[in-house]
Amino acid sequence: MSELLEIVMIVSFGASWPMNVIKSYKARTAKGKSLGFLCLIFFGYIAGIISKLVNEAYMASFADKWYVLFFYVLNLIMVGADLILYFRNRKLDKKHDA
Repeated sequence: MSELLEIVMIVSFGASWPMNVIKSYKARTAKGKSLGFLCLIFFGYIAGIISKLVNEAYMASFADKWYVLFFYVLNLIMVGADLILYFRNRKLDKKHDA
């Protein structure tokens, strides 16, 4: 049951990231974005992934529970894409302001 609830949490968080990445891409501005927040979320997902990899019970049943780690990695990729767009958009902001 705890794995199911964890999946619900990860999928819920993950559902918002693609929309956020699309919004960042279209907005072409970093205004209103928080680099600190993005970094905190990014490193949180890294910690979640590492916690799974060092958990002996999880790794012993990895063949049956691989999907949990998959969603952590997928969310990490989405946040990473948003981080890249943040720096792109910040560069566009500087170019626009000049």
